[in-house]
Amino acid sequence: MSTATQPLPVINDPSEENAASHHGSDGRTEHRGTEHRGTDGRSTDPSRSHGQSAHPTTKPVRVARGAHDTGADVRPDEVETATAGIPVVGITAGMPTGGVPTGGIATLEPQTSRRASRSNRGPRTAATSVVHPGDALPNRRRVAYILILGALTALGPFTMDTYLPSMPKLESDFNVSTAVIQLTLTATTVGFGLGQLIVGPWSDKVGRRMPLILATAVHILASLGVALAPNIELLSLFRLLQGLGAAASGVVAMAMVRDLFSGHRLVTMLSRLALVNGLAPVIAPVLGSQLLLIMPWRGIFWVIASYSAVMLVCLVLWIRETRPKAARNATAQSTVAQRFKVVLSDRVYVGIVIVSAMNFSGLFAYLSSSSFVFQTVYSFNAQQYGALFAANSVGIIIGVQSAARLAKRVGPQWVLTVSTAVMTVAAALIVVLGSSGVGIWGVIVPLWFFITACGFGFPCVQVLALNGHGAEAGTAASLQGAANFSIAGLLSPLVGLLGVASAAPMGIVMLGCSLVSVCALWFVVRPKTVPALAH
Repeated sequence: MSTATQPLPVINDPSEENAASHHGSDGRTEHRGTEHRGTDGRSTDPSRSHGQSAHPTTKPVRVARGAHDTGADVRPDEVETATAGIPVVGITAGMPTGGVPTGGIATLEPQTSRRASRSNRGPRTAATSVVHPGDALPNRRRVAYILILGALTALGPFTMDTYLPSMPKLESDFNVSTAVIQLTLTATTVGFGLGQLIVGPWSDKVGRRMPLILATAVHILASLGVALAPNIELLSLFRLLQGLGAAASGVVAMAMVRDLFSGHRLVTMLSRLALVNGLAPVIAPVLGSQLLLIMPWRGIFWVIASYSAVMLVCLVLWIRETRPKAARNATAQSTVAQRFKVVLSDRVYVGIVIVSAMNFSGLFAYLSSSSFVFQTVYSFNAQQYGALFAANSVGIIIGVQSAARLAKRVGPQWVLTVSTAVMTVAAALIVVLGSSGVGIWGVIVPLWFFITACGFGFPCVQVLALNGHGAEAGTAASLQGAANFSIAGLLSPLVGLLGVASAAPMGIVMLGCSLVSVCALWFVVRPKTVPALAH
């Protein structure tokens, strides 16, 4: 079997441990329901008889830690061999309902002191410590996963936003209205949303790697179709297919991270993906504006096709399957409707999906209309427009990285309470100052705070949506992504219908989205009822 297709060693999920386990201060898991203490305070195993030897016949081995230290991959057969003869207590505690392993590695370590070994007072036992399966990856492979999956999450935003500076050129080349050009963006977002609804549940059933490869190949062909489209109708069709092809990048990348990590570690890893995913919509127009200096707008889509082709090569060569075979077999016995029912019956998840969709729609209202607002109303050229996006990227970086640290201390739901409030105030200021003719700074300053607040929210909504649904991570991520892009695509033309004579219509849509987000957070999610993240 080649390196690219070998499954990762996955046994159980630390985020779904049952009530019989207890996390100590050092992060180890003690299974109190199956372990007894002797009169001297030492741990004994009730399954052993008094006449049994105090020491196991096979030396206990630190499975995942040893692999991490040496840089070697740990495979299921190696785990089984290394742990032979070691008494393991509560090894299935991490199994969710149905006994499906969803993303944890049990490591075994000897816990008997030297004094106990010399005095032969009791049996030598192995305590169970649960770590994340991603920790078993060598450092180089883990870095490769972060870089490749991060680059994949950027594929969707690059597909949608790189051509934003060229939208006025498309309007003149095809001799159509602004609203028609905006519909090409809507076609992409709708395709992206529908694609996630297909790819996410499919990846739960057949694994992550193959859907990701096939969808990326579709994206390459669709990008070439857009570059060669002779009319606006075919361009819109290929933009829809582009969205379908790019759908796997975001949803499967997040599901892969959930396969590998949970709890606070999931916050850290998703914040890194959110940094790329949050920066991509900001950097993409900058890239597009620079490309327009050296090529026509069709050349942008040749560049996007090339980027997608590079991602396809990286997937084939370096990305391994993260969805364990046992989980795939169990998922194959359930229907897509049953998996959607599981996530949709979770009140917190439903509320977070609404918050996520409204936050993204508010940001997308700005992205879809800003090229007309700043280039038409405020007379920016394509390069100045790109520089504005570059300045806003600083806010995204600050928000995403700060949220990852704050979420570990106060909880991601409380970070959202502040970020959604800031978004609401900033959007209201854009409406007031934009309509009163204060000038460009009256729009740019509150806009920066709005985008920064979006950055604070990106990793928080992803963690809260995925952390409790390891067994159906692909389905949960797909529904969240589909809601984001479908609702954003449906709302973005509202700015064009309201007119782009000032920044006020853009601000009105952003304000409406922020208000819905605040209401969903407080009345559906209810921050006080959200469980704390596991370590």
